[in-house]
Amino acid sequence: MKQIYITMLSLMMLTVTSCEEYTDVTPKGALVIETADQFHELVSLPGRGYPINNFQYLVDDQWMREANVIGRTPNIDILNFTFDESVDRVSLMTTSSFYNQAYTYINRWNTIISLVDNSKGDESKKQLAKAEAKIFRAYDHFLLVNTYAKGYNPQTAATDGGICIMDKFDLEAQPSKSTVAQVYDFIQKDIDEALPYLQEKPLDVYHPSLAFAYAFKAKVHLFKREIANAQAAAEKSLSYNNQIFDMVAYNTQGGPTAVAVPAANNIEVLSYMYMTGYNEMNFGQLYVISPELRTLFGTNDARFNLFFNSTSTTNLDQGSNTAYWGTQYTRFFYPTVGMKTTEVFLMLAECYARDNKFSEAVDVLNKLRAKRILSGTVNLAVPATRKETMELVVNERRKELLLGFNRLFDLKRLNTEAEYAKTITRVFPLVNKTVPQKTYTLQPDSRLYIIPFPLSALTKNPKLTLNTNEKVPF
Repeated sequence: MKQIYITMLSLMMLTVTSCEEYTDVTPKGALVIETADQFHELVSLPGRGYPINNFQYLVDDQWMREANVIGRTPNIDILNFTFDESVDRVSLMTTSSFYNQAYTYINRWNTIISLVDNSKGDESKKQLAKAEAKIFRAYDHFLLVNTYAKGYNPQTAATDGGICIMDKFDLEAQPSKSTVAQVYDFIQKDIDEALPYLQEKPLDVYHPSLAFAYAFKAKVHLFKREIANAQAAAEKSLSYNNQIFDMVAYNTQGGPTAVAVPAANNIEVLSYMYMTGYNEMNFGQLYVISPELRTLFGTNDARFNLFFNSTSTTNLDQGSNTAYWGTQYTRFFYPTVGMKTTEVFLMLAECYARDNKFSEAVDVLNKLRAKRILSGTVNLAVPATRKETMELVVNERRKELLLGFNRLFDLKRLNTEAEYAKTITRVFPLVNKTVPQKTYTLQPDSRLYIIPFPLSALTKNPKLTLNTNEKVPF
């Protein structure tokens, strides 16, 4: 039999050991995990954090205040914001909280998967714990490969460098790097093996539901351009949860200043994960949106009007046409790195658009917009072309799937298709007149889209190599 001793000082670090190495003594302040129920409970991990600080400004939706750029020594934020390819980023990224935390979570899931079969208890509970851990393991690998590798391209994925797959618990492992295709194969295998055992209504909100699992399955298929499979999975997810939070009615009620909607009350949420933690949205000044995104919202979109501040003289450059998230997390929970039902609707709309079903795609968008647009044009007209219909879908994704990874991942995957690739231009500064205004450009095939592995990981594992042409400083 195997046991886990989890120190209460650090629930993130799990020490696995054979029970034969101990007599009757359990380490002081430790919890013995030896039953299937305990392993299942271990899946629940409130406050999972996936920081975006290594790539936050490498998109067309976020912005930096001018005082944080002008006259400052270039750091990774400034290099990303100004699309500067002249500097090797590796030496600037000594470590990465996102990289470390994602693999720490994977070690947690691997511990459950590896040991639960030898625990005491019901076989069905063991299968459930293992299935839930596999879905989360797949999700973390998905985040990692879409951050540190090229977007999935069916023509090149088999040779494009990916990430290290971790399929068993081993804190000292030095695995070889897999290709993008191999990582996606691993992700899909985990999903397919987990689905038969998952529950529609799990133990608590920190356990994965069938609605989340099928939503994630749809996302993986969509990123691989497996449209029929993505549509089927999206429809299956919506059969379990198709609720959309009505922001139009919420606006009538007075919005977040009048009615609090904490995480448990947001009917759209499929998975509770965060960029930093429960209170991440309290730091609104860190989440400034670009003039381009603010213009895209227009003047009658509840997603902007309810939650953003565009008048602050403290946190904004006046006259820049930017805005920042100005709503405390206790007043409204807005998922950022997890998944929600509206993303599933948007994936379904994209599947229709890619299948040249333009009317069906717009119908889905209009169903969402009916709960988002306060006045004026709610229902979009049906375009005549796939490209125009896809543009409507992408615009709604930008407005609905704010912050987190969503826009970066969308740019990377769409940039692999000539029909949808985008060259981003950024004019900066907008207000300061003491320095020359420049136009910065990010090409669809820029190496900046592939985030370098942190030096801490590169030095620990010699088999891990960069997926860009940048140099390792050792």
